[in-house]
Amino acid sequence: MTAALISWGKGRRAAAAIGAVSLGLLTLSACEKPTSLATVTVGSTTVQAEATPGCDGDGKVLPKKAVTACITKKGGQTITVHPGEKVRVGVDPEVAKSGWIVIGAGPVMREPSKQTYRSFDADSLFMQQNPQTGQTSYSKDVTLQVAELGGGDGPKTMWHFTLKQKD
Repeated sequence: MTAALISWGKGRRAAAAIGAVSLGLLTLSACEKPTSLATVTVGSTTVQAEATPGCDGDGKVLPKKAVTACITKKGGQTITVHPGEKVRVGVDPEVAKSGWIVIGAGPVMREPSKQTYRSFDADSLFMQQNPQTGQTSYSKDVTLQVAELGGGDGPKTMWHFTLKQKD
């Protein structure tokens, strides 16, 4: 009788162990590699975002059709900016190795950065120049785009933030 109880207890423990291992493997297989984050800080307010859906090439250059769609996307995390403030943008070190740029109402960087952090005058991010007349105007809100570059072939990943100008 005792032998039957002992073997039954061992069977339950073995079944429990197999169940735990199976559950652990199932959990691990559901994990995805997290996307890199981009961070925007204004004053003491910070917002972070993962890559914009549809704008992550998973380490490869985005197809031209995806780039066109990503450039026209709006939104993302919103942050308020007062005139004259500094807007600080940061990226993960892996993104910095590839090189990255920031686009506000127009291009704001002359060349890609390999640093993990850059600071910009808010006014330059809201400034638009009409290509036909050359006149400069300022937007009240702008989609700030951060793009990880993939050599000369285009962006690999893009993040979008909304900057709202506070009077």
